Amino acid sequence: MRQLFAIADFRRLWLAGAIGSAVRWLDTLAFSVVAYQQSGSAFVVAMLSMLRLLPMGLLGALIGAYAERVQRRGILLAMLLAMLATTMALAGLALGGRLAVWHLAVASFLNGISWACDSTVRRLLLSEVVGGGLVGAAVAFDSASGNASRMLGPTLGGVLLTTIGVEGAFGLDIALYLVALWATWGIAFRNPVLPRGGGGMLARMLAGFALVRRERVLSAILCVTMVFNLWGWPSTSMVPVLAQGRLGLGSEATGLLASMDGLGALLASLVIGALVRPGWHGRLHVGGTLLYFVMQIGLAAAGEAVLAGGAVLMTGVAAAAFGITQTTLIYQATPPDMRSRMFGVLSACIGLGPLGFVHLGLLADWIGAPWATAVVGVEGLVAMGVTWRVWRVLLL
Repeated sequence: MRQLFAIADFRRLWLAGAIGSAVRWLDTLAFSVVAYQQSGSAFVVAMLSMLRLLPMGLLGALIGAYAERVQRRGILLAMLLAMLATTMALAGLALGGRLAVWHLAVASFLNGISWACDSTVRRLLLSEVVGGGLVGAAVAFDSASGNASRMLGPTLGGVLLTTIGVEGAFGLDIALYLVALWATWGIAFRNPVLPRGGGGMLARMLAGFALVRRERVLSAILCVTMVFNLWGWPSTSMVPVLAQGRLGLGSEATGLLASMDGLGALLASLVIGALVRPGWHGRLHVGGTLLYFVMQIGLAAAGEAVLAGGAVLMTGVAAAAFGITQTTLIYQATPPDMRSRMFGVLSACIGLGPLGFVHLGLLADWIGAPWATAVVGVEGLVAMGVTWRVWRVLLL
């Protein structure tokens, strides 16, 4: 950890990432609670989360290819300024009593562009500034910090929604974005920029997908990524619905329940960063995904807040094992000159998640959120079984 924090650019990227994660999870809770209160529909809540993921599928590969031609710091600054403007608009609407679900839908899509840039650009930049030997530790610590903020964000969101209202949550977002802008502005690292003659955007994007077809390890990682994001990740949108609809919790208790995911992920990130060796990354990637589906089914079956909290805690552990190893494996398995576009391909695969949110949301409105969450968890386990010939290379 001392080696990492001795690098000034790592400190700045780490701070910006932690803030971005806190805001993302605070907004996820605030958007979900407001949307559910206004619409009473689990499908509407799921669609807001879907819109947040949609830009990854639409723009992820494009962002990865574009980031080879420009300074990545500039992309991050533009992203933060856009998010600040969006949040200020939402705060103004909330203060005027005019905030509607469609405003949250537009903001979710714009937030998703920010998430796509973070996943593709900031994480690659983080790996570049620390160098090869520290990449695994940097990713683990960055994930630990993000997961800590993931725990803090929903908790603060629940308190603010209960005491001040949604405008209080947006006010905190604005203050945090200003700090993230300050941190990002001071980044000194300048990445090599691909010459203009280095091939067109489409050609470079296709080259990234071609590399996946050739490399079994990359194919395996992205296969597990798609399964997780189609059947696992959408269940996060059901936590506020289950908390309010089945368990009868208020906004503050709902935020506390949602924060258990971040707590589990934080603990798992610290353990993985301190103890796990590279040879275990592939097994953790697969194992984390399988555990997530099992705990997703457990969450759906939980009839008490304590049991639900335990299930959400363990989904956080599983998500951390999946997410940390995903980034590290992609970085290690990709040639240096292809990493930017490969992180873009990764974002595109993550961006398939909207299909999962639509599926879960429609199912939840049809048979209820608990049954839908359980059914989708079972589907995820079946999908892992069907694709085991692709990902089994990660267990070797």
